[in-house]
This record gives sequence, structure tokens and C-alpha cells, in this order.
Amino acid sequence: MEELQGLPLVEVEEGSVRFYVPEVEALRRRKGPSTARLPVFYNPAMELNRDLAVVFLRAVGGAHRVKRVCEPMAGCGVRGVRFAVETEVEWVAVNDLNPKAAALTKLNVEKAGVEGKVSVFSLDAEELLCRFSAPGKRFDFVDLDPYGSPAPYLDSCFRAVRRGGFLALTATDTATLCGVNPKACLRKYGAKPLKTEYCHELAVRILVGAAVRLAARRDIALKPLFTYSTDHYVRVYLQMFKGARKADEALSMLGLLYHCLRCLSRHTLQGLKPYHPAVKCGECGLSMEAAGPLWLGSLWHRETVEAMEAELSKVKLRRLKEARSLLAKVRLEMEVDVPGYYTVDRLAEVFHSPPASPVRLVKALRKEGFKASLTHFTPQGVRTDAPVKILRRILAGLS
Repeated sequence: MEELQGLPLVEVEEGSVRFYVPEVEALRRRKGPSTARLPVFYNPAMELNRDLAVVFLRAVGGAHRVKRVCEPMAGCGVRGVRFAVETEVEWVAVNDLNPKAAALTKLNVEKAGVEGKVSVFSLDAEELLCRFSAPGKRFDFVDLDPYGSPAPYLDSCFRAVRRGGFLALTATDTATLCGVNPKACLRKYGAKPLKTEYCHELAVRILVGAAVRLAARRDIALKPLFTYSTDHYVRVYLQMFKGARKADEALSMLGLLYHCLRCLSRHTLQGLKPYHPAVKCGECGLSMEAAGPLWLGSLWHRETVEAMEAELSKVKLRRLKEARSLLAKVRLEMEVDVPGYYTVDRLAEVFHSPPASPVRLVKALRKEGFKASLTHFTPQGVRTDAPVKILRRILAGLS
């Protein structure tokens, strides 16, 4: 292909497919996020992201008749090719504005032998999605994995997914979502972030909240089915439902989360408010810092997580152990349906006590009748419905 002349390629394997990517020394080390300046974008560090996308699609595809799938920003096209090879979808639209990426995707489609199931486009992502926004032409599943924030493309995605369909979003601008740049978060997501020990969970909730608010303008409700944060990104899987009443119900799950910087106490205020009321900590009296508006509802759907776990043994994954561990932790922490978690090192710092083992702390909390679990967000994290004063007392007994 003319677009690929002079571009050295190397063959790599992922899942059940072998494909070509640009031969870049940084790729061989398979460390950290790749760079957007590559002639064709491919990030080996996102393999687990693509693995779980395949597992999710297999888990929901049969029951929800997922046949038409779209990847609007594909890079070398490996995700779309894997969808065509490793799931039961009938057609995949794979797109990238970069003509080199589109050419390389066509080469990878031919190599995988799925020309009949994959169509390759070279358009602006929003233009592609708008082409498939009419009733009868919409997709069952759109997987948006941009470089940075997915926010600019959300409205086009909502137009291109059919009622009852699915939308997966990746956000790699975690510094923005985690509070390093609050002004950027307000611009992109319309929310105030907060730099806390559980900022990655707040990042997920801010992303979901922003999507819910934007979708409601079209009388669309979003329901999170599976969310997680790992490496350098956050990831959410949403199901879309049509109807003003359903959109209102989704909006009712938004609100504010207040955090006490002194004693780590938390307080949520459900419902969208025209202002951020001042809240004082009920434990120590300090004025609390607010984050939001953000999603305060559940981040996971039990049947979806269990179905994904069942599919793990049916697919070829190089990072199977990581995927299995992540899903197992999520299955346990979704039993503790409260926003935010604690980290044992931060608790030790605030309470001036030796850091406790997260496992010991979880066992102690459960023994006293509280819900508690580890969290996939961090190995040091504990999710619990116990108030701070109980945590302080239990930690004192463990030291």
C-alpha cells in the first residue's frame, strides 16, 4: 500500500490475532503509555484494556444481540480486528482519520482474514458516527478509546448507539480528572475534582456524571455496567436507554461528595444543586471540600461482572492473571456500595498509628458487622461503610 511505503513494520501477537504495528524501539520494551507522535498509534500497555473489551462484548453480546460494532479511533485497528475474530459480532466499522492508520488497519484485516466482517474508514471520528446516527443504521456497541479525553466525542456517540446499546469510554487524561488541573476538569467535564487518596474513583465518577448529564439532553439514560481504573487510564462501560423519565432517574443519581481534609470523613449530597452548599464535618467541625457533580450510584452491574468472569476461561489472553484478579476484586467491592475508599497509609498518617494490613482491616471491620472489601483501585485501599470514628478505634486495636 502506498501509504505504508517506507514505514517499517513488525508482527506482534495479541489475543487470538497476529497483526502489524510500526517497528518502534519503545514498543519492544512494552512499558508505559505510547506516544501520539507515532506514524500509526499503537499502545502495547493498553492490551488489558482491549482484553477486557473483548470479554465484555462476549459477555453481553449474545443476550443483547450485539451485531454491529464501531471503533471510531482505531490506530492500527487491533481492537476492531479482535472483535471480529474473538466475538460473535457480524460487522465492525473501524475508523481512523490518519490515512497511514487506515491503510495499516486494512492490512491487518486482510492478515486476519476478516475482510467480510470489517469495514475500514478514514474519516473524522464525529463524521463517521454521524453517518450512522439515523434509526436502523446505529451501532449496538461503540468503543471510544481516544488519546486524552473522550468528552468532545460523547454527543456523537449518543447519536450513533441504538436504544439498549452499549458505549465504552476510555479517558487517559487522569491528571485532569484526579485534580492536578481543576480548571481543565471543569472545562472538559463540568465538574470539580479533588486530590484525595481515592481520586481515581472520583475520576471514574466524574466521567460517568459528565456522560449522564450530556445524554440527558437527548432524553437518554446511562447505566454503568462495569468500570475500572488501572495503569494510566479510567474505563467505563455504559448501557443506553431512551426516555425522559429514565433520564431523570439517572440524573437523580448525581450529586456532590464532601471530603474532610483533617479527619478523612466523607459525606454525599444527592441531587443536582444550583450551588455548592457549605458543609462542616460532623466528626471534627472543619469545612469540607466538595467534588462534583459526579455519579453517586453503583459503578458495577452484578450480572455483567459475573458473565465477564465466566468468559475469561474461553478466550486467549496473555494478561489473563491480571484480568481475573481485577474482576475478582471488583466482584467483592461492588458488595460495599458506598462512594470512596480509604488507604491504610493515609489512615495511619492522619491517626498517627502504624499502617495496618488492608486484609486485617477488612476482617476486623466485617467482624464488627460493617461491610468491607479490598478495592481494585489500589492495593492499599479498603472500601467500607464504617464511619471514620470506627476506623480510628479499630486501627488502634490492630496496632
